[in-house]
Amino acid sequence: MSFDTAKGVDIRTDDPLLRLSDRAQEKSTENQQLESEMSAVRKDVDGLSHSGSGTDTATRKNLDALANAAGTEALSGSAVSVTLNDAPANATPLVPGVPDPQPNDLVIHQQDLQAVVNALWDGGATGIQVMDQRLISTSAVRCVGNTLILQGRVYSPPYKITAVGDRNALHKALDRSPAIQNYLQYVNAYGLGWKVEDHKRVTLPGYSGTVDLHYAKPVG
Repeated sequence: MSFDTAKGVDIRTDDPLLRLSDRAQEKSTENQQLESEMSAVRKDVDGLSHSGSGTDTATRKNLDALANAAGTEALSGSAVSVTLNDAPANATPLVPGVPDPQPNDLVIHQQDLQAVVNALWDGGATGIQVMDQRLISTSAVRCVGNTLILQGRVYSPPYKITAVGDRNALHKALDRSPAIQNYLQYVNAYGLGWKVEDHKRVTLPGYSGTVDLHYAKPVG
């Protein structure tokens, strides 16, 4: 049985085996390459569509507006960015009376990222980018362990979220979010990262992945 399991490798060590984290990073790199190829093809298709579609001006303007709303076109404007980061691994309480931190107190969680994204949408953002990817209506911000998985790619902290919109409205939305206020308590207590920056003008890339909707189906 050991011989059949080993397949010629030392089964007392994980060194010759591909670790799950390595596999995830490999698939992330593959997905990034496929997204680049898809983006190039989409640009060719859009170019051909604009040049030979035969649509009238009004229809073309309506299609362009739909593309902007869907997030598949680049978007420029004033913006606010928020950066979240883990606390130092050896962090100790920064204020008197706070208990010593547990490991989960020192890392960014999915709900922290989602709280920022939700607040920025609530503040009237016309487009949001997480790390280097544009969010669309079907985007899901998910964390597994200490990493972010977004649209098939894996990221490690610090996590940067950028939103185009009215900066005053975006700041107010961040300030009034109860979930963010809860996160800021951990910032003050243990040194989790929190940085908000204003930008006069940024350009968010258009979403370049698939827009097909995937959903669960009953079996049998």
